[in-house]
Amino acid sequence: MTSVLEWAEALWTGAITIDHTSIVGSAMGLGLPLAEIAPKVGFLANFANVVVLDGGEALTLVDTGSVFTAARVHAEVRRWRSAPVLAAIFTHGHVDHAMGMGPFDAEAAQTGAPRPRVYAHEAVAARFDRYQLTAGWNAAINQRQFRAPGLTWPTAYRYPDVTYRETWKLEVGDLRIVLHHALGETDDATWAWLPAQRVVCAGDLFIWAAPNCGNPQKVQRYVREWADALDAMRKLGPEVLLPGHGAPIIGADRVALALDETAQLLRSLHDQTVAAMNAGLRLDDVIAAVTIPRELLERPYLRPVYDDPTFIIRNVWRRYGGWWDGNPARLLPPRDRALAAEVAGLAGGGAALAVRAQAVAAEDLALACQLAEWAAAAAPDDAAVRAIRRELYQRRATAETSLMARSIFTGAADEP
Repeated sequence: MTSVLEWAEALWTGAITIDHTSIVGSAMGLGLPLAEIAPKVGFLANFANVVVLDGGEALTLVDTGSVFTAARVHAEVRRWRSAPVLAAIFTHGHVDHAMGMGPFDAEAAQTGAPRPRVYAHEAVAARFDRYQLTAGWNAAINQRQFRAPGLTWPTAYRYPDVTYRETWKLEVGDLRIVLHHALGETDDATWAWLPAQRVVCAGDLFIWAAPNCGNPQKVQRYVREWADALDAMRKLGPEVLLPGHGAPIIGADRVALALDETAQLLRSLHDQTVAAMNAGLRLDDVIAAVTIPRELLERPYLRPVYDDPTFIIRNVWRRYGGWWDGNPARLLPPRDRALAAEVAGLAGGGAALAVRAQAVAAEDLALACQLAEWAAAAAPDDAAVRAIRRELYQRRATAETSLMARSIFTGAADEP
C-alpha cells in the first residue's frame, strides 16, 4: 500500500479488511506519510488520525495523537508545512487523540511564536479531571482491553484554552471551521465542518467499525444522539469524511451511505431496546428480543471488530434502566464464591462441575464458561479445574470478533 487513497479504496471495496487487531494498529503499520486529501487539508493515518488544516499563515490540528505518536505527528506536519501551528481542536478527550501537543508547544516556546490555542467542548476538562481521579482504574481496564501489561495512565493533561457548548465558528488564517458538539462515544465529542472544502472531521463518531457505543468497562455512551450527529453531518453534503480511526472516505455518495448506515445501525439497536424495555422485560429478555441487523454489520466500515452490538443493547439499558437487570435474585445477591460453592455442591464438587462445563461447551460455550467460573471459584486450588477454565476461555476468546470481548476473555484465560 503506497498511499492513503489506495488504502481507502481497498478498505471500501473489501480488498482488505480490518480485524480485531488492525482496528488499533493498521494505520501505524502502514507507515503512510501525511497526505493532502483535499485542498488545504492534510491527513495523517495514525493510531488515532490527525488532520492538519492549512490556513496560509497558520496551521490548525484536528486531534494530535497520543504521547507515543507525538514525535511522528510533529515530524509529518513539519514535512508537509512550515507555518506555525496556532490552533488545535480536540474532537474529545481520549488519550489517543488529545495528548500530542507537547512538541508543538515546545516549538512555539523555542521560536517565540504564540502558544497554540486548544479548542474543545466544555466537558473535556471534566474528563481530564476524572482521569486524574481514576488513573489506577483506567490503567487496569486499558491493560486488559488492549492486552498491554504495564501500561500506565497519564495524570498530566493539556487542558483546552477555549471551550464551547453547542457550536463554535473558528477562523485560523484564511480557513473557516465550524465545530459542533455531539453526544456519542463520549459526552465531550466535537465534529468539525469545513464548508469551503466540503470536509467533515468526525473524530470517533466514525471509526471504520461498528460504533464503540457499548464498551463494558467504560462510562456511558449515547446511542440515539450519536445517530443524530451522523444525520447532521450527512445533511451538510460532505464530499470527504475524515474519521478518528481508519481511512478517509472520498465522494459524496460514499460519505452519505456510510453516515446513513451507521446511523441506521445505532437507531435499530436503540429503538428495539427501548421498545422491549417499555414492554417491561428484564435485561436478559430484552437482549433476546432485539434483532441485530446483521446485514449492516457486513459493511466494510461497520464490522464488529472493536465493540459488540450486544454491548450496545446493554448500554441503552444502563442509560434508561439503571444497573439492575430486573432479576430480583441479583438486586442484593450472594457473594460469587457462596453461589459457586452451592452450585458445585449440587453438581458433586468443583471437579464434577468443570467436567460438565467441558461437556456442554460444544453446544453453548457461554454456559460452559459460567459453569467453569463457578467450578474454579469453588475449587480454587484444583489445577485440573483451573486448566479447564483456562481452555474454555481461550476457546471463547478465539470465537469472538470484537477486540473488547476477545481481550476480556483472553485476560480470564491468562489468570493463574
